[in-house]
Amino acid sequence: MTTVSSDLLAAVNGSSSSTSTTSSLNDNSPEAIQQRFLKLLTVQMQNQDPTNPMDNSQLTTQLAQLSTVSGISQLNTTLAALMSNLGTSQSLQAANMIGHSVLAPGNNVTLTSDTSKDASGNDVTTQKAVFGVQLASAADSVKITIRDSAGNVVHSLDLGSQAAGTVPIIWNGATDAGTQAQDGTYTFDVTATSAGASVGATALAFGTVASVSTGTDGVKLNVSNIGTIKSTDVVQIL
Repeated sequence: MTTVSSDLLAAVNGSSSSTSTTSSLNDNSPEAIQQRFLKLLTVQMQNQDPTNPMDNSQLTTQLAQLSTVSGISQLNTTLAALMSNLGTSQSLQAANMIGHSVLAPGNNVTLTSDTSKDASGNDVTTQKAVFGVQLASAADSVKITIRDSAGNVVHSLDLGSQAAGTVPIIWNGATDAGTQAQDGTYTFDVTATSAGASVGATALAFGTVASVSTGTDGVKLNVSNIGTIKSTDVVQIL
């Protein structure tokens, strides 16, 4: 194969202008690649050494190269379209989670009160806080310690033995002192063991998906009490 000079490149691109040549070479669409290759091949054959013409195997190799380059370019275009469609699909799926409650990694727990009427028509106030724990393996002892904003222990829970997986927990606001805790945000930590050995345990916060946002780093869920998380961070939908 003969060396292609700058004059030949100019001939391929239809102009001797370097600006025009650069613009043409920057077009990487399959059609442009094929056109450049065919023009280059034609110019090369016209300028080949008569005493050493291009043989059939060289022509076949170059045509195969053309097919490969064109195929890769078309594959890249297809992949880009698929990624765009995937992003749209993920956004639509995430939007369906708006208004749903989820458990995701976090150690915040929010205690709230709810007032309802009993059978006699009297107001009855109850407290509830929802959170959870994810266990890497079965544990024969799982203990939860709930703390206030100053780090003081408010209430301790002993869940006993638990199977591996997600364990939702409901706290009724009772304290170790026998009173009811004030509504607000608390934190908690978990300790899990099996036969005296530590078991991997992840604290799970509870929240409601308020909105969905998209960006260069993918689809994100904006969850009350937790913050902004990835959809893959959701451990359980309640």
